Amino acid sequence: MKEYLQIEPYVFNCNDCPTPCDGQSKMNYQFEDDLSFSEYYEHQLIGYVNKSTSFSACKTTEKGYPDIEVKDRKGKIFYIEVKVQRRTFMSIETKIPYSGLKPSETVALNLSDLERYFGLEQDHNLQIFIFWALLNRPCVLGEEEANYYYRLVSELKPIWQKEGDKRKFRRKSGKGDEVDGKHKGVTVNYHFSLKELKLWDKKLF
Repeated sequence: MKEYLQIEPYVFNCNDCPTPCDGQSKMNYQFEDDLSFSEYYEHQLIGYVNKSTSFSACKTTEKGYPDIEVKDRKGKIFYIEVKVQRRTFMSIETKIPYSGLKPSETVALNLSDLERYFGLEQDHNLQIFIFWALLNRPCVLGEEEANYYYRLVSELKPIWQKEGDKRKFRRKSGKGDEVDGKHKGVTVNYHFSLKELKLWDKKLF
């Protein structure tokens, strides 16, 4: 398993990108479409675990738990939350300048999930990985179609404790956030740097 990134994401110049993120808020957040899109990558990861490793994986059924449940041969369980991102937070330097983050290094996680997983880890002694699947991001992909970056929730917590609200951003609600009269879209995100994560080389399991 690669312990360190082979790139320095923060040196990438977004002005030189052949397919730049538009830097505009969508204001049209199709919650159900995004959910279906993410579930595709969850199933891809589940399939890889079951076919290529000695572990077994399935979709989590426990409400409020991460997306995927993984068991080893002795029945020990850990969990994986999958986040799929097709573009970066282009205006992070102006929206939350004290974060110290550059667009090409930034990944996001909804704050409510992050805090819930801190609680699950502490109260139920769970081991939880967060996986970010980054698509269409030349700043980090090179010739790859997608790259996965990951970190244990327990390893993210010290960053969250140190950085506090400097990494938090609340967006405006937009079209598609409401489903059947309930607001389900994520409006508050917490941000991490790729330099704080590990690049998955498919030898994690």
